[in-house]
Amino acid sequence: MAVPMLDLVAQYKTIRDEVRAAIDGVLDSQVCIGGPKVAECEKAVAAYSDSKFAIGASSGTDAILNVLMSLGIGRGDEVITTPFTFFATAGCIVRTGARPVFVDIDPRTYNVDPKLVAKAVTKKTKAIMPVHLFGQVADMDPIMNIAREARVAVIEDAAQAIGATYKGRKAGSIGAAGCFSFFPSKNLGGVGDGGMITTSDAALAEMCNVMRNHGSKPKYYHQFVGGNFRFDPIQAVVISVKLKYLEQWHEARRANAAWYDRRLAGRASIVTPYVEPHNRMIYNQYVLRFLAREGASRDKVEAHLAEKKIGNAIYYPVPLHLQQCFADLGYEEGSLPHAEQAAKEVLAIPVYPELSESQKEEVAAAVLEAAG
Repeated sequence: MAVPMLDLVAQYKTIRDEVRAAIDGVLDSQVCIGGPKVAECEKAVAAYSDSKFAIGASSGTDAILNVLMSLGIGRGDEVITTPFTFFATAGCIVRTGARPVFVDIDPRTYNVDPKLVAKAVTKKTKAIMPVHLFGQVADMDPIMNIAREARVAVIEDAAQAIGATYKGRKAGSIGAAGCFSFFPSKNLGGVGDGGMITTSDAALAEMCNVMRNHGSKPKYYHQFVGGNFRFDPIQAVVISVKLKYLEQWHEARRANAAWYDRRLAGRASIVTPYVEPHNRMIYNQYVLRFLAREGASRDKVEAHLAEKKIGNAIYYPVPLHLQQCFADLGYEEGSLPHAEQAAKEVLAIPVYPELSESQKEEVAAAVLEAAG
């Protein structure tokens, strides 16, 4: 039985009429940039994320870039972040002229290790950017304490974590700002690129609004150089429709993850996702680890699943500090060992809400067979 990594067609079938009607409403209005539908979506996401303000963005990447620019981060500055994440996290830092400072991860959660963050702070540090990887919020209390002592901002890269919580607090509501992605594969995905910034800082919200329109206020008058980071109404109405179902989808993913946890338990070579007791994880990905020290081979498992037409994905095969484009930063292999080892051992398997019991069994059986 073939099992895709993600089945967006199955999801779309359940909401097709609502989505089509919402899109038709935008097309009939011909308000195709900004307008009331974008404002409605921003208000709904702000409320869902326990934030006072939300500012739509053209992508999750542009949400991060907007916040960095709005905070005035640029040449000569440093931003502390993780090497074990999607490229956009560090790419946006470099695009402002600032320098990403990578620190290693907690090998259990794959999120940045706060103890190492504290050691990396210098006079040049202007922000800390933790990533809430795979749908689990990073250890934010010590990170916020470090930031307060150093008087720097915390930007939450929450691209994979909308609706996740840390000690009861929503992702995107803890730092100065949160940055979300609505890439179609996310738990809350659009029909193309889109993103959102959340914040409870009125001044920062205003600056992000200005920056997403080329830095103009009023129109054609530019005190700042911004970008075209606007969120379009078609994406907004799709997200507004899907947001009504998001908690239902989160819980289905969590149930599927719990099923896998039970089914795959008892193998020393297989590590199922670790979730901190105070966290609510929303499983944007369900990521297994195949321990080389126990004789497992992630690459053999990947090949076996591919042979059986079972979807899987490696997040992420090359840590950012070892990417060729960042060679001038001076990191070498072995400098961040936990991230490097994780990159060799992790593999994500299907966890989307529409998985059937037989599909889950097919996936789990193949994983166990491949892991020996």
